[in-house]
Amino acid sequence: MPEDSVDRALLRHHGDVDARPGMLDFAVNVQGSAPPDWLRQRLAARLDGLGRYPSAEEADAARRAVAARHGRRPEEVLLLAGAAEGFAMLPRLAPRLAAVLHPSFTEPELALRAADVAVTRVLLEPPYTLDPETVPADADLVVLGNPTNPTSVLHPAGAIHALRRPGRIIVVDEAFADAVPGEPESLAGFTAPDLLVLRSLTKTWALAGLRCGYFLGDPELLSRLNRGRAHWPLGTLQLEAITATAEPAAVAEEQRRALGIATERAAMIARLTELGVHVHTPAAAPFLLLRVPDGELLRKHLVDKGIAVRRADTFPGLGPNHLRVAVRGGTEVDQLIEGIRTAGL
Repeated sequence: MPEDSVDRALLRHHGDVDARPGMLDFAVNVQGSAPPDWLRQRLAARLDGLGRYPSAEEADAARRAVAARHGRRPEEVLLLAGAAEGFAMLPRLAPRLAAVLHPSFTEPELALRAADVAVTRVLLEPPYTLDPETVPADADLVVLGNPTNPTSVLHPAGAIHALRRPGRIIVVDEAFADAVPGEPESLAGFTAPDLLVLRSLTKTWALAGLRCGYFLGDPELLSRLNRGRAHWPLGTLQLEAITATAEPAAVAEEQRRALGIATERAAMIARLTELGVHVHTPAAAPFLLLRVPDGELLRKHLVDKGIAVRRADTFPGLGPNHLRVAVRGGTEVDQLIEGIRTAGL
């Protein structure tokens, strides 16, 4: 897509803009308003040490914990101040042509365009199935989400492997993979010289304000991404959060949470469908893509009712009648259903 036809303001739009304080929040995909008590206690216990710089030993411990969690070597882990930092690093790979699969999270495309990297959009049509043949053969960087935001589609690992070509790097954004029971189709444990997997701790552990994530990949690729980075790129609390959430007990809790999300998602799909709302299925992530007759009118009506949903027309390939809603529990869904019903669409 030509640079002059791209609206960067739309690419910069995120769900937090749609949710004002005090609103019932279906716009942001973070689970809960704060980390669980045990994680808060781990972080609080480190407060007295904030007067000193984070040590190399602490960073190494976090890398080892993440590596053990995914069955990889510590040198295959690059710790990040949130997944957004990882996207900002992508231009350091110096691609000639980056292909970004859409509809999907827009931050990677924005980061690449801001660095004057040539970008082509590969627009997937409903049901948003990944067809490797639609990606231009000369694209030497391919970026996609799995499961994909906002469609909630989980692509087969085999289809992602089929994207691989000599001289091409594949970047898979797995920010929501830990919310899928068993993490099927994840490539986090797969080692290859042309594959980078990005993980975020923001959503499952309610750490949006702390900014924690990591890249998994070949050490040579990680070295290229890490080049020119500031000293002490992560603080003490970030390193503690990454270490804590990679431990076996936390991973087990993560999977219990994923099972709960799956149950809530199925119930939510049934209720929205019964109301006459089109919900894109199958859905695998902690959010759902809706299509309604007048999305902008409905969104404004819900705002008047104190309910925030995510406008989805900022995602390439989607329009004003698409909305994204986070998966929530029954009480919250009751209010969403009532809000949609009273809109009279």
